[in-house]
Amino acid sequence: MGHKIAVYGASGTTGRFVVAELEKRGLGALPFGRAQATADDPAALDRALAGADAVINTAGPFAVTAAPLIAAAERAGIPYVDVAAEIEANADTLTRGASVPVVPAMAFFGGLADLLATAAMGDWTEADEAHVAYGLSGWQPTPGTLTAGAVSRERRGGQRVRFRDGSLRYHSDAPPTLRWEFPGGPREVVGEFSMADVVTVPSHLAIPSVTSYMSATAARGLSEGAERREPETFEVDVVVRRAGEERRMTASGKDIYAVSAPLAVEATERLLTGRFHITGAASAGAMFDAADFLATMAAVIQTTAPNGKPQPVE
Repeated sequence: MGHKIAVYGASGTTGRFVVAELEKRGLGALPFGRAQATADDPAALDRALAGADAVINTAGPFAVTAAPLIAAAERAGIPYVDVAAEIEANADTLTRGASVPVVPAMAFFGGLADLLATAAMGDWTEADEAHVAYGLSGWQPTPGTLTAGAVSRERRGGQRVRFRDGSLRYHSDAPPTLRWEFPGGPREVVGEFSMADVVTVPSHLAIPSVTSYMSATAARGLSEGAERREPETFEVDVVVRRAGEERRMTASGKDIYAVSAPLAVEATERLLTGRFHITGAASAGAMFDAADFLATMAAVIQTTAPNGKPQPVE
């Protein structure tokens, strides 16, 4: 009999994709949500996880749901995975101890770039800087994305956040607008766009400076909160630099919410079959073999290591 995976927030956009991916892989889904168990009700969470082999949390804001679900997973003795893009929630998760494998941000935002950066590093044990550029054709955020983003911004007082000189730094200056040469062509991007990568990448890679960029069209879509109509296409271009050398990995595909499902489910399967490195909280690149993980995503995410150098205008 296959494993049974509890999915919190199963009725949401990403939750529905996760349940479908579990069914596609022949895994049993145990869907539940706030109607069955609120995050502040440990007994209800314990009942919901009874009989589950792992739990995937797709219900934000993760500032509210992550810690209680992780605690419930620890009581049940099962792995925990979430799809959080909230910077502060991911930082909280990665700095806490855990008696079971815990992987936050195992989704398009956070997990994918962390895997790309880790694979790009290869045999490097450290680098001077990492750059993560998101070339989205647009962004039509789900209600859950908008709510989680609002909570995240509120937690940092509306400021943006950088990772510089080995630590998170909060600031209020206007972000720069730049041109990034993606493999698929140049795009205007918003620089120093606050993303989960400033937490996930440096949580395990010795890189003192991590910067994210977002295509200007996607940034506008997020700020406008446009209703979701059709999936966006994407390129995620990751560059690591060390002493004048540069390494690069790029991933491309379609639908940032749909691709989060195979990322989260693949992570869960690896945790259940012993293909992981850490019992405790760790980001994707630290928990798994990054190159092998990316190879398994080939049906939905095309990954390349292009020749030549990207030209961000800084």
